Amino acid sequence: MSEEMRQSRSARKRAAKLVEALAARLVEGSERWLAGLDLPADLAEELATARATRGHSSRRREVRRLAALLRREPELVERIERHLAGVDAAHNRDRRRFHQLEAWRDRLCSGQSAAEAMAELRRCCPDLDHGELARLSRSACNGDRAAARSLFRLLRQNQDLLT
Repeated sequence: MSEEMRQSRSARKRAAKLVEALAARLVEGSERWLAGLDLPADLAEELATARATRGHSSRRREVRRLAALLRREPELVERIERHLAGVDAAHNRDRRRFHQLEAWRDRLCSGQSAAEAMAELRRCCPDLDHGELARLSRSACNGDRAAARSLFRLLRQNQDLLT
């Protein structure tokens, strides 16, 4: 008896729902992270069709059709899941870095913590342009929003030094 036949009907339905969720994620995903997938021609064509479909019911039908094709190739499903896990990890890493930069900017823009943040940056990042950073920090503490944006840009350009 095959592995699929030994599973209960409920287990097979749960597995099918997971594959359908994966298909929906592929349809909704951005072109940038889909580019890294090497899909067979029939799946790539079905994915393109599903992505081009605009109506809600029509799109659900296309997602189900894509899921049916995916269920036939469990190795491909595993490979796609690994790829999406890598995309998620990269996205989370980028988001975490962005939040760290925002925290630095907020500290440098705050009158109470700006001096402490500058001292910490001098210790951990001696290669930064501390004169420009101090000037922008003072302006941002006085309410200059353009200086706060420039401060964030400067931090983002040097984010490799900060992490």
